[in-house]
Amino acid sequence: MMELNAINLLKAVISLLIVVDPLGNIPIFLGITKDLSSRERLQAFNMAVLTGFSLLMVFASVGNWVLKIFGIELYSFRIAGGALLLFIALEILMKTSYEAKIYSPEEAGAVPLGVPLLVGPGAITTVIIILESFGFATALISVVLVAVSTWLILRFVNPIHKALGKVGSTVIAKIMAMLLAAIAVQYILEGISGFMRKL
Repeated sequence: MMELNAINLLKAVISLLIVVDPLGNIPIFLGITKDLSSRERLQAFNMAVLTGFSLLMVFASVGNWVLKIFGIELYSFRIAGGALLLFIALEILMKTSYEAKIYSPEEAGAVPLGVPLLVGPGAITTVIIILESFGFATALISVVLVAVSTWLILRFVNPIHKALGKVGSTVIAKIMAMLLAAIAVQYILEGISGFMRKL
């Protein structure tokens, strides 16, 4: 079992927070919940955090078993996961606008806010890589810290959005996407390096 390391924990939290990207998703979240009252919006955001991060906790706990069951080597998952994250990052960088569908209060909470907007394939991939790279404790704590950070951001979403403005939110989303692309490339390179060592 790997020991908890502050630097590894910091890397894990930053990587996961960049993938989840609550700040960059603020315009989308507000667009989806625009027809809800303030109370209903807060309930939807609470449900989104609970749903998304419950799913991440499951993968933080049993992600290694998923790899073992399917006989997947970590380097293979790094390469595949890195490619997926790179695709997501490029999609965000090239996206110019987002047309929000109107959702009812029942639809807004768990899906699509919690899954897949907060926690999608990229976040699940990141958690499994953190688990295999740094251990269970780091994966678990990073999920909890990112969940708390995300809840705080969504709790104060209106003043944050007002302070950032539409341009500010877009700029943050693009910067996060560039950082995500760099992390994705690093995963791919580490996967290739692991494969070469196995040869």
